Amino acid sequence: MPTPILHKESLIPGKTSKLVLHAPHIAQKARPGHFVMLRMTPTGERIPLTIADTDAANGTITIVYLVLGKSTALLEELRQGDAIPDVCGPLGRPTHIEKKGTVICVGGGTGIAAMHHIAKGHSRAGNRVVGIIGARSKDLLLFEKELSSFADELLISTDDGSYGHKGLVTDLLRDRLEKDKTVFEVVAVGPVPMMAAVADTTRPFGVRTTVSLNPIMVDGIGMCGACRVSVGGKTKFACVDGPEFDGHEVDFPELRRRLSAYRDQERISFDSYSRCAHGN
Repeated sequence: MPTPILHKESLIPGKTSKLVLHAPHIAQKARPGHFVMLRMTPTGERIPLTIADTDAANGTITIVYLVLGKSTALLEELRQGDAIPDVCGPLGRPTHIEKKGTVICVGGGTGIAAMHHIAKGHSRAGNRVVGIIGARSKDLLLFEKELSSFADELLISTDDGSYGHKGLVTDLLRDRLEKDKTVFEVVAVGPVPMMAAVADTTRPFGVRTTVSLNPIMVDGIGMCGACRVSVGGKTKFACVDGPEFDGHEVDFPELRRRLSAYRDQERISFDSYSRCAHGN
């Protein structure tokens, strides 16, 4: 059954958008860390998007996406009142959350939106939440207002220094870990290089580090094996064993290689779509 779009908001014009979907069956069961699989056409690919927020009372879920290829370009064409043909979820294992003290939640890019749902879960559980978010510049930051509404502290970095700390999120993370010995966990969601850097930063401190992985997925239910990742020397499927894993055990170089496996085909597909969409 098609899933109606109740609200659409452009977060970064032409690049990143937020959708609020009427999906009561998903909203009732979804927990922080869960994701959904979307398909834009009957013969199209299925793409995974982590749930950024839920409202069980109103039966809605929120997703945020970066326009990167053909499928997300098709998604970007939809407007409020339209419907997504195929939305499946909630999928994956939810975030393990328990009241233990101070947790640092690190987000970068569209991963900030996914991190938001996890951070909110920790806050509702009674943990002290320190949020750290970063982007190349101020105009590319996401969910600052949403995180500020519940986070006990929100630290911001930008590569160009246009807002907050000039530098990387790992600069702020390292400084905080050096000063605060009460942190029991660090959660990181964002680009693979950022998550790898976070894991490298926390390793000397011995702080548990959880990362949410974004490998290529085909079915999202553990049948195809496309989303396999190496964790602690063992093969795991991100869709059913994750998407969250111990960041200190993830083979990030392998993950980066696998993410680039179909880059040429993705570019050809997107270029073909773009030419057709613009009548060329």
